[in-house]
Formats: sequence, structure tokens, C-alpha cells
Amino acid sequence: MFVAEEILKNKTDEISASNSAPFLNRTLDFLSSVKFGVVLLIILVLFSLIGMLIIQQNVNGFDAYYASLTPAEKLVYGSLGLFDIYYSWYFKFLLIVLSLNIVLASIDRFPSAWSFISRPKLDASRKWLLGQKQNAVIEMRGGDGRSIIENIEQVFKNQKFKTRVTEKKGKIFIFAESGKWNRLGAYIVHVALLTLFIGHFCSLQFGFDADVRMMPGQVTNEIQLIEFNLDEQERYAVGLPFTITCTDIQQKLIDPKGSIEIINTLDWRTQIRIDDPEYGATVADVSLNKPFEYRGYRFFQASAITLGSARSMVLELTPQNGGEPLAINLARNGSTNLPDGTIVDYEAFFPDFTFNSEGKPDTRSKDYNNPAVVLNVTAPAGEKSRVYAFAGNVSDKIPVGAPKAGYKWRIKEFEKSPLAHVLSIKYDPLNAAFIAWYIGGFGLIGALCFVFFVSHRRVWALIDQKEENNFEIVLGGNTNRNEQGFEDKFKKLIQNLTADKQG
Repeated sequence: MFVAEEILKNKTDEISASNSAPFLNRTLDFLSSVKFGVVLLIILVLFSLIGMLIIQQNVNGFDAYYASLTPAEKLVYGSLGLFDIYYSWYFKFLLIVLSLNIVLASIDRFPSAWSFISRPKLDASRKWLLGQKQNAVIEMRGGDGRSIIENIEQVFKNQKFKTRVTEKKGKIFIFAESGKWNRLGAYIVHVALLTLFIGHFCSLQFGFDADVRMMPGQVTNEIQLIEFNLDEQERYAVGLPFTITCTDIQQKLIDPKGSIEIINTLDWRTQIRIDDPEYGATVADVSLNKPFEYRGYRFFQASAITLGSARSMVLELTPQNGGEPLAINLARNGSTNLPDGTIVDYEAFFPDFTFNSEGKPDTRSKDYNNPAVVLNVTAPAGEKSRVYAFAGNVSDKIPVGAPKAGYKWRIKEFEKSPLAHVLSIKYDPLNAAFIAWYIGGFGLIGALCFVFFVSHRRVWALIDQKEENNFEIVLGGNTNRNEQGFEDKFKKLIQNLTADKQG
């Protein structure tokens, strides 16, 4: 009865001491606890899953998804911020608290982890060694103490252990370890996570995302910033410190005879020239898997305006008065000269040619059903005329098909290309996103591999001389992970030591 009362009294004293601790200390203990951090991670993962299941408002196709929801779903999801969950206040708050938890937990536990590296346990009692999960006792006869030590050290080194020999109270201890830096692996993970969090936070705070439509020949010094508000997108222009000129766009197709839709596309390529008053001119190619970076602006290939056009074409000109047909190459927005001095200038390309209600050239659809190019032709004498060249056969009896400037005009072949490309421009003056993705991301992967595939293994050997030329070797060891692998290595150590003893 007395014992029970004493235990209850001690327990009550512990609780009272805990409750009487300063509020700040108890708060810090709670914020730095591993359990609290794990709970935060689980909540963040759940929110991330919600963000994957519910289409976010800055993703293509959100407007159609939003229209398909019921009024109640729109109200609930919108009120909870689930349409923009990664930018919501509570998601950012969780990231901040998790970052604080990581910092506090690292400060609280780092000293003990560092002690394994800076002040390793070099000696151990016989009882402590035999209490380890991996232990053994070997007797060695013959030879002196120096040779015994050298033999044990060599066996350890052969198994990739680093050794240290110490003496205490007349007994010799050999301490061997490998992978000691694994003790700091968790803190490398912490640094990588914090790098990811801080990098993305700075990128969101100081940078922006924008779109710019690029057509060959287009010159602009503005970009369109996008502000999302559920199914509405507001765009406004922002000036750039340089001018962008689109010189060429190209779409590499799987089947050159097929459509220019995404399913038939290998790559998009946009060639631009940047004219900077401070740094001069810079030419760059922006491809699907090859972004371009300039002064903190990163250019990505985002999408294409899939209204059919032509990057280049071969025109077949048949002389009106007879003779061999003439083939000429003409680029989009380009110009060429005929042998007789006639100048041919590109004006426009229409994938499905027609005339609109005002009698102007137009297209019925975005597909190549009736491709035609409009040309401005200047004769040697200076007479100008507009010429229509079709890919199909058009009768000479209709105005658009009649010979002009002395030739019957036809498109012999052409390279398909969209009307325009859309470049996504991400401005990140601090290169925070680069630091987050490449340093934090790859650092996190490397750190996790280091944590899970490397272990800190320690082995102690107590050498106790019983009689002259008769030694007892007590071994014990432990590891912080991969017990099975360490057990196999420990058995191999014993086998090698036993073999040396027999030899």
C-alpha cells in the first residue's frame, strides 16, 4: 500500500512540475515535438490530395469544370478556398508552422545527434557489450597483445570500418564505426525541406507568371499578367525592360500530313530576339523541353493557337503563255524575286479559304480543308496586284483562280504551323524557384536516399588478458537502421576473427 501511494505521489509531482513549467517552454516543447510535425505533414498531404482531386482555378479547363458543379458545391468549395488551395491562407499557415516545427525540432535534437560524431563512445563494459543485440565472446591464444590488436583492427578495416584504439583500467578497447554522418541525415532532409518552402514562398512573393502570344513578325514590350477569380480570368498588361520580337515559330509533327493538334505534336519551337537597351540583342530558341532564361525571366513553351497556317511553302508558277512551271520558296512574312524581276511578298495564309460577308479573305475553320495563301505581287514595271494561290485545283474562270502577273499560281507544298505560340513567362528575380526545385528538390531526394540506404554501424571489442598469451575478446555492436544487414556483417566479422584465431 505504501509503495502504491509513493508511486502515485511521484507521478503527481511529475505532472505538477510539468504544469508549473513556464508557458513558453511548454509551447516550444509542443511546437518542436515529432508527433506534432507528423500530424502537420499528414494534414498537408490531405490538402494536397484535395488540390489534385479538385481542379484548381489556374488550370486549363477549370471554367468547364466549374460550370459542371452544383450551386451547393460551388458555394462550399469556394467558401473553403478549395479551388485555390495551394494559395489559401491556411495552406500557407500550415507551411509556416511546419517550417517552425522543423527548425525547433532540429535545434532541440541536433546536439545529441552531433555527439555521436564528435564524442563517440570509445569504451564499454563487458555487461553492456553482452547486452547489445549483436554480441559475441571469442578466446584467442598465442601471440602478444599488440598482434591481437592489429589482427582485430585489420578485420574491421577489411569490412570498411574506421577504428580507434583506447586503453582504460588496464583493458584495451577497439571502437569501429561506419556511416557516422548518417546521424545527420535527418537534418539534411530538414534543410532541403526548408529550402523548398522558402524558395517557393519568395518566388510567390516577389515573382509572377504571365503569358504572351507570339506570331512571326510580332514585336512587344508588354506581357499579360493573369489574375484568377474562380471561372473568371482578368488580364492586364505590364511593361518589360526590353523588347521581344518573334522571328519564327515551328511545330514538329509526328505525321506531317496530319493535324496540328497536341496529339500529333513532337515539339513546339519559338525563336525570339530580345532587344535590351542595356545589354543589346539576344537571340533564343524556346522549345517544349528547353526553356530560356534572361535577367530573371524564364520563357516556357505553354501552348499554341491551333488555327492552321504555314511556316514555309513552295509555290508552283505556270507561265500564262506556256512554258515550264517555275517553283519558288516563300517563307511566312517573307519575300522573293522571280527571274524576270517580279517581287512576291507574303500577305496571309488561310487554312480553309473563303470570303466573308464584307468580301474579304477569311477562313471557315481552323483545319486545312481549303488552304490558300494571299500574295502581293509587284511586276517589273511597278504594277501591283493581289494574287491567290490554292493548294487544290481552282478553275481559271473564277476571279481568284485566274492567272495574274503572267502566271497561274498554286501551292505545291507547305510546312504546317499554327497561327501563334503562347509563351509562359515566369519572373523570379531572386532565382528562388531555381533554388527550391534544383537545390531543395534534388537535395531532398539525395538526403532521403542517404538516410534510408546508409546506416551508422558501431562495433566495440573489449580485449581482456586472462593469462599470458590468453585473451578474451568481447564484442558488441548496434546500428540505427537495417538490422538485418548489420547482423550479416557482424557474423562475417566473427567468422573472420575466428579464422584468424585458428590460423
